[in-house]
Amino acid sequence: MPPRAFLGVTRSVLGRPWRDRLDAAGLGRAEALSQIEGIPDILARLLAGRGVEAEEAARFLEPKLRDLLPDPATLIDMEAAAARLARAAIRQEKVAIFGDYDVDGACSAALLAGFLTEAGAKPRIHIPDRLIEGYGPNSEAIGMLAAEGATLLVTVDCGTTSHEPLAEARRLGLDVVVLDHHQAPELLPPVEALVNPNRQDDLSGLGHLCAAGVVFLALVATSRTLRRQGFWAQRGTEPDLLAALDLVALATVADVVPLRGLNRAFVRQGLAMLRGRTRPGLAALMDVAGLDGPVQPWHLGFLLGPRINAGGRIGDAALGARLLLTADEIEARMIATELNRLNQERQEIERQAVLEATAEAEHALMHAPDQAVLLAASADWHPGIVGLVAARLKERFRRPAFALALNGEGGATGSGRSVAGVDLGRAVRAAVEAGLAVKGGGHAMAAGITLAAGQSAAFHAFLVERLAADVGAASEGEALFVDAALSAGGANPRLLAEIDKAGPFGAGSPEPVFVFPSHRLTDVVEIGSGGHVRVKLKSGDGASIGGIAFRVAQEPLGRALLAARGEVIHLAATLTLNRWGGTEAAELRVLDLAKSN
Repeated sequence: MPPRAFLGVTRSVLGRPWRDRLDAAGLGRAEALSQIEGIPDILARLLAGRGVEAEEAARFLEPKLRDLLPDPATLIDMEAAAARLARAAIRQEKVAIFGDYDVDGACSAALLAGFLTEAGAKPRIHIPDRLIEGYGPNSEAIGMLAAEGATLLVTVDCGTTSHEPLAEARRLGLDVVVLDHHQAPELLPPVEALVNPNRQDDLSGLGHLCAAGVVFLALVATSRTLRRQGFWAQRGTEPDLLAALDLVALATVADVVPLRGLNRAFVRQGLAMLRGRTRPGLAALMDVAGLDGPVQPWHLGFLLGPRINAGGRIGDAALGARLLLTADEIEARMIATELNRLNQERQEIERQAVLEATAEAEHALMHAPDQAVLLAASADWHPGIVGLVAARLKERFRRPAFALALNGEGGATGSGRSVAGVDLGRAVRAAVEAGLAVKGGGHAMAAGITLAAGQSAAFHAFLVERLAADVGAASEGEALFVDAALSAGGANPRLLAEIDKAGPFGAGSPEPVFVFPSHRLTDVVEIGSGGHVRVKLKSGDGASIGGIAFRVAQEPLGRALLAARGEVIHLAATLTLNRWGGTEAAELRVLDLAKSN
């Protein structure tokens, strides 16, 4: 039996049906959780909606890393990687760390460099310049690192498909270890070790890890190897790997990997480290971001992550890794301030590009409304923000989208974002193999691409044809899944504390969605320069709750909210805790609305 329509809403103002997240089996799970485990009803519904059975509840509510951490050796090549990293520590070698320019890359590089420094090796991080070098290892940078005396090259969050640059590294006498998580082709570069749970021959079942998660397991394995050799006993101290979980948690949330199993434990325990503010760089970043109160998962994805990314998008790509490694509070404040400035600049650049891309997409859909994949391009867009533009197009039009930054030679670099059920990374790799792109790859939900002059039309046509059926199936199954109905008076800090027990929420563990049925929309106003809309709801008993809908003023949702001022409506939203002036109150993050009957 399909999930029932929630409140009978079959078509909201965004054209979506609302469904109860709990089907018949889910309702059975919720009842068992409530009656057998004694879990409050609302928490039982949340757990049941995320597939938690009664016998799993205790472990789910208190995920312990020691219970969930696998033996790192289950990953192919991990023992070889750990042996080579251990040898670098024992010999105090110069180790070149080549990372990606996003949050996961910065966290992965900082994790590895911090460990190697404590072990006595001499790490040197290189984050490529997005405009000059592009993504992944390149021969010029590798030559520079070899000339500086590096004997070991470790690529983190990249390297799986870098055949020629890594072959060059070996020609120059460097050993190479790859620690990555991107989808992998069958043919891999010949290196000392290539650890990637998404290798086609890897059976570890850990393909949901981000790169920082893979690096963390590599450090566990390396530390164990060094312990067996008596290395730590000689040095007198062994690195506290649990203290590095703040970086793993940040990367896990920012890279939007599924928050299940080990990832959930990483984030849960990493949040505890973050709340201790022990890392000067992250403490400084929290301050410039205006983060008030205990760190929550959404802070990582929406406040801290974008600021670290800003360096790689439009500034110095190495700033993020430097911030995460520095022990100097003054330097930390300087870097955090610069990243905050770059993020503000990035927001303005992005705003203009999104307006242009939206207009282009709307024009294309006028001629081909069933177009499965959108593609927008401009020579005026900064290559560092095309992924953000693609994400906005995907959100607005609810289908996969690519945004391309055209270069002076007629080629382009671009990023794509996908919807659930449509594997974009696989399609991009197929396009590369078909000769329709210079290089590209990524994940199911996000991909990057490099195109030569004249390739964009054929590349777009290939994606449209290849993904049409998957996009069609995804759109047919599209619905807003609702966890429960609430009233304005019932949404309070006590309820939020109960909801928090089911977290952290994110990819693979969706944030709970609540509907406020038959509430009057007493106030609606557009605020700020970002097109946000602030609302106020009142229930029949007179209780009120405020909320905000982000970046929707010129979108269908924003227009519908503004038009419904004073009306009684059904409103769908997530909940967050707002702290202001020493008080706490629940606040809505508006997702959708429907007319009340």
